[in-house]
Amino acid sequence: MNKGILVIGNESALFSAVCAQAAKRVEQYAVAIIPGPSGLGIASNSSASGSITDDDEELMENDNQSGQKHQQTAEKGKNILQWNPGSPLSARTLLIAAENRLGQIDEAILVCSPLAVFRSAGELSPAEIEKHINEQIKSWLFIIRELSLVFKAQNDGTIALVAPESGSEKIIKGKDAPVDLLGLAASASFNALTQGLIASREEGSVRIMGFSGSNAGSEGDIAAWIFKILDEGNPKNNGRWHKYSRLPFFR
Repeated sequence: MNKGILVIGNESALFSAVCAQAAKRVEQYAVAIIPGPSGLGIASNSSASGSITDDDEELMENDNQSGQKHQQTAEKGKNILQWNPGSPLSARTLLIAAENRLGQIDEAILVCSPLAVFRSAGELSPAEIEKHINEQIKSWLFIIRELSLVFKAQNDGTIALVAPESGSEKIIKGKDAPVDLLGLAASASFNALTQGLIASREEGSVRIMGFSGSNAGSEGDIAAWIFKILDEGNPKNNGRWHKYSRLPFFR
C-alpha cells in the first residue's frame, strides 16, 4: 500500500499498537513522540511566542543529514522524527521532515495518552506547569493547524484523533492520594479539541475522525479497529466520534 502514515503521541501501549498496525500496511511510516514527565523524547525549549531556537535549527539540519541514523536504530520501516512539541515552527518542520521521508502525508494518527503525575497543585513548580502546557496541550494545536494546511493544499488527508477515556478511576491513584492534575488537564484538552474539530469540520477533502477506547490489555484490538475504519474509507465515518467496544454491535 502506497500511503504516507504519520503517528504522533505519548509513548504508551496503545501508541505502540498503532505503530505496529501502521507497519503492517506500509513499508515506511513516520513517528514523533510527545515526551512525558520523565523527559522522554525531545523536550521543548521554545518560548510561547514561537520564535525559532538553536535547538530547532539543529534538529532541522540533523533530520536532513542523518535520517538513516534514526532508521538504523528504529524498528523496520519506522522513521523516528525529532521535534520540539512546544514550538509552532518545529511543528511545521516536523511535517516537512515527514513529507521528505514519505513523499506525502495521507493519514495522521494522533494518540493522546499522557502519563499520570500524582502530585498536589502546591507541589508543582511554575516551570513544570509551563513545560506541561507547552508539550501536552499546545503541541496538539500546533500540529493540527499545520496538518490542516498541508491537507488542504494537497486536497486530501485524514486526521484521526485517538482520545483517552475520561473517568475518575483513571485520574485518581487512591482515596487520599493527590489527583493527576497534569494528565487530567492534557486529556480534557485533547477531548475538547477533538469534539470541537468534529463539530466544526468543513465539507471538503480533509477527513477528521475521533476514536476512544480504554480496555486494558486490548490495545492491539483497538489499534486494529482504528485502522479498519480508516482503511474502509467510508464517507459516513468522517466527522464522527467512534467509541471502541468489545461487542461490535455497540461500536
